[in-house]
Amino acid sequence: MVPRPLRITVETTTLDGQTLTTTYQRGLARLVHHEIDHLDGMLYTARMRPGTDPIPVEQYRQTGRAWTYE
Repeated sequence: MVPRPLRITVETTTLDGQTLTTTYQRGLARLVHHEIDHLDGMLYTARMRPGTDPIPVEQYRQTGRAWTYE
């Protein structure tokens, strides 16, 4: 698990140069934050808590567990 905010506000620029501000919440906020990290050249492992090991893909896939927010 990577700690991420459950609400983010993102400012973008449209193709015609206008500024657009959008607020994302919960799962979509986590997803958008993850993708913004990629744009900044950051991988999720950089945000992991110290001492936490990544879960192997083989173990992570098809766990049958729904995403939870703590």
